[in-house]
Amino acid sequence: MFINWALQEINLKIVYYGPGMSGKTTNLEYIHSKLDDSLKGDLVSLKTKEDRTIFFDFMQIEVGRIKGKKPKFNLYTVPGQVYYASSRKVILNGVDGIVFVADSQPHRMEANVETLLDLEKNLKQDNQSLEDFPWVIQYNKRDLPGVESIDELQKRLNFFGVPHFEGVAVRGDGVFATLKSVINTVVEHVQKEL
Repeated sequence: MFINWALQEINLKIVYYGPGMSGKTTNLEYIHSKLDDSLKGDLVSLKTKEDRTIFFDFMQIEVGRIKGKKPKFNLYTVPGQVYYASSRKVILNGVDGIVFVADSQPHRMEANVETLLDLEKNLKQDNQSLEDFPWVIQYNKRDLPGVESIDELQKRLNFFGVPHFEGVAVRGDGVFATLKSVINTVVEHVQKEL
């Protein structure tokens, strides 16, 4: 959280975290494509060989003010591949909320678990924990054949009982429901801290 006193804005950072190719970038691209141009910044993409980090900021009118300040959200994705671990740590710096994008395909379960454990490890280095941090889960790629059941995904990934959503990011299914939930969770958390 960063407060811009001159503009009376409160900047909040939400990071989309998950294994490679789970749909993090697709979520952000969909959100960016649907927001009113007057409310959003440019979509910036930093490409690496196999993955990319993208980010943009936007004003959220519907939330109202937080302690008299306008909320401005900065959305980021992290590279999913394991060898970009240092990039993920940097992007998580100063994070206020997380959307964990899990791939619903059974053969991706171990990657989901490993990435979630990596997220917890990175948060702990910043004296945080998923246990009491504002985050939500999106079970993406629900349109593919033979996906894991929600019950199994919940059992393996949602050990703190955070809000969860089914998603098909390429079609936009569940994308804004997920975003709205993480925004509400972050705003509640910030109001307690201020």
